[in-house]
Amino acid sequence: MGDYDDDTAFLGQSGPYFWTTFFLLNVVFVSTGFNGLYIVFVGAAPKHHCLIPDVNLTEDRYKIDVVRNLSQEGCLDGWNYSKEIYQSTIVTEWDLVCDNQWKVPFASSSLFVGYLIGSLVSGQLSDRFGRKKVVFMSLGVQCLSVLLQSFSHSWRMFCIMYLWVGASQISLYISAFVLGTEVLSKTMRVLFTTLGAFLFYCIGYMTLPWIAYGIREWRTLVAVLSTTSLINFPLWWFIPESPRWLMTQGRVKEAEAIVREAASKNKVQAPPVIFKESEELPLSKTYTMLDVLKSKNLRCITLMCLLLWMAINIGYFGLSLNTSNLSGNPFVNCFLSATTEVPAYIVSTWLLKTCPRRVLLSLFLIIGGGVLLLIQFIPDTLHNVALALEMTGKFGFTMAFSIVYIYTAEIYPTVLRNIGMGMCSSAARVGSITLTFVPLLFLGTYNKVLPYILMGSLTIASSVVNLFLPETLHKDLPETVEQMQKCRGRRNA
Repeated sequence: MGDYDDDTAFLGQSGPYFWTTFFLLNVVFVSTGFNGLYIVFVGAAPKHHCLIPDVNLTEDRYKIDVVRNLSQEGCLDGWNYSKEIYQSTIVTEWDLVCDNQWKVPFASSSLFVGYLIGSLVSGQLSDRFGRKKVVFMSLGVQCLSVLLQSFSHSWRMFCIMYLWVGASQISLYISAFVLGTEVLSKTMRVLFTTLGAFLFYCIGYMTLPWIAYGIREWRTLVAVLSTTSLINFPLWWFIPESPRWLMTQGRVKEAEAIVREAASKNKVQAPPVIFKESEELPLSKTYTMLDVLKSKNLRCITLMCLLLWMAINIGYFGLSLNTSNLSGNPFVNCFLSATTEVPAYIVSTWLLKTCPRRVLLSLFLIIGGGVLLLIQFIPDTLHNVALALEMTGKFGFTMAFSIVYIYTAEIYPTVLRNIGMGMCSSAARVGSITLTFVPLLFLGTYNKVLPYILMGSLTIASSVVNLFLPETLHKDLPETVEQMQKCRGRRNA
């Protein structure tokens, strides 16, 4: 198989075709910012106290032992919830407090279980049926599952639908991310995978707290958020399939048709023959997750990527989900947490153009992990300092997230790229599932600094791992496994 970047070099590095595709694909990511973290508001626990029954303590039959029993028994008559901030949440509707408090982080973990399932399944589907089809199938499932969640009649139904939300959302994100990586030129690829995809996700993330501020009732909020996916369906007629993927399926004529249309939009002349027939991959070869583990080189690279993704995800979502626990206005805190990501995406876009991926990733993992370790020494009275440190840590993890996404996409070849990204994303979700219970619930119950020690130590330890991965700066995307295996860790840096 020839080099796709060389064969399509006549298209240039920018132009109307690339910019249009860049923008349309990025629009898709806005809905993922809405639907990823609304549990911060939907699962918030307002101030509450036991509902005290109306009793007449002046009557003779109420003796002192009866009064003592009333003061010591559990909240058998329910709870009163403050409506100062929220009119209703799943906590107030299903009384997820005291003995049922564990059900809130469990609901969060159901989202991450969905991420895990979606990461595994979407890679297989995308490599088999195409990136574009999976993108729009995921949009439909996301829209429907979020809408059905707003009609949940129980906590169990809420968790089940949240699992579908997670599966469809991560499938949408990964498939669209890989599609943009493969369709766009080298220059646009870096812009898309850093400032583009992540920034548009952040637009949805930053808008979420203000939608939640205006809609304080959880069912209405979720129903409104479900409609954000609808505007993307007309994009089916404007977003192309990946020519790289079509080539791996032996569909050379379809790939050429897309490239010729791109040439027409960019106002450049395409050669009579763009891809040679000999560039088809054998149709008999179907790649699966087992292929990622066949060679020693692939196994080592995959294992290191899995560890990196897990550590970064734990730090990133640990800080994101913890914004509702910070002092102050929860809507402002969420907005500030989201806003912190914007400069991170801008800086990462600039740095990734010229700086080695391995050095950058280690640097920002150390920054994020270091902040998590330092924050334990901040007194409780210095709320603003603690908030500033949390935002700094969020900046570091956001930088690491944006770097590891493009780094992983550049390491894996086209025939395994979606599968590799899916496996790495799955490892990240395993970390998220663990995160929702161990650090934030159990450890935080006994000592507030323990979650930060755990996350910080893990992150700093993982900063060493990526130093053994191959460097991808200024290198073409590998198309086949053979091309990828030329990368031999540090020796080929």
